[in-house]
Amino acid sequence: MTIKFPARLRQGDLIGLVAPASPLDDTGRVERGVRYLEGLGYRTLVAPHVSQRVGYLAGTDKQRADDLHAMFTDRRVKAIFCVRGGYGSPRLLGALNYRLIARHPKIFVGYSDITALLLALWSECSLVSFHGPMAGVEMAGSMDPVTEESFWRILTDASSGMGLGAGTVLTDGRGPRRPVRGRLIGGNLSLCASLVGTAYQPDFLRSILFLEDIGEEPYRIDRMVTQLRNAGIFSRVTAVVLGSFTNCVPNDASSPSLSVDEIMRENAAMTGKPHATGFPFGHEEHFVTFPVGVRANLDLKSGKLELLEAAVA
Repeated sequence: MTIKFPARLRQGDLIGLVAPASPLDDTGRVERGVRYLEGLGYRTLVAPHVSQRVGYLAGTDKQRADDLHAMFTDRRVKAIFCVRGGYGSPRLLGALNYRLIARHPKIFVGYSDITALLLALWSECSLVSFHGPMAGVEMAGSMDPVTEESFWRILTDASSGMGLGAGTVLTDGRGPRRPVRGRLIGGNLSLCASLVGTAYQPDFLRSILFLEDIGEEPYRIDRMVTQLRNAGIFSRVTAVVLGSFTNCVPNDASSPSLSVDEIMRENAAMTGKPHATGFPFGHEEHFVTFPVGVRANLDLKSGKLELLEAAVA
């Protein structure tokens, strides 16, 4: 497998904006995202169907797939930023021309529902992509300084050794507390679980699986983690890195429930794989960009996670 590292961004480059999932309720957020990017010295190209709406989707599946194909094949475009997540990315996986995309590797950024596309691009094209901020969300508001610094550094700096933060090791597995290495693969837990058993499920062998989620009750988190475990995913990874599980609490506070932390501790004990929690990524204002497909090292003593290679060429 030949890994495709996209070319790093340079000032003046053209950035394409797409909406592969849900539409923005406030279309002015696209304009604010454009102003932010152009204020940093980049040029922008908004895909034709970004403002379309078909129910909870930003246009038909064909329109959204066409926008992606057009951005990947346009030689002027050096990076593609999603404007938001929501729902709809998994509907596009069977409609994409992965051979075409593989011939035009470039930076692709998004998170949440966009996880489906990040993982499919890795599975089908071996293309490094980025679990990071979106043009109609973070870039359209007051971007957290740490989020901003991490994002632009990882897209523009072709040096290795970049830190992705530190967490708390829930368990060291069944072995000694030696560092573990693997390619970062993951994103939103709900979307990772939805790809299990499909043609777009990545091979998690010797990967560091990173997971986050939002608004899911603990029993649903438990169900999805159990699905991954029953599918043998945890048996293939070297470690699990956990970000924010925002508002993942019972709807009825009086009902008996496990916490997400208890679920993850139990999973660590059952799988015997190192789990580390509290990393700064997910649906929070303050988060670090994680590159999908890049080799990383997790120090089980300090809890530090560090890239072993650059994410861009």
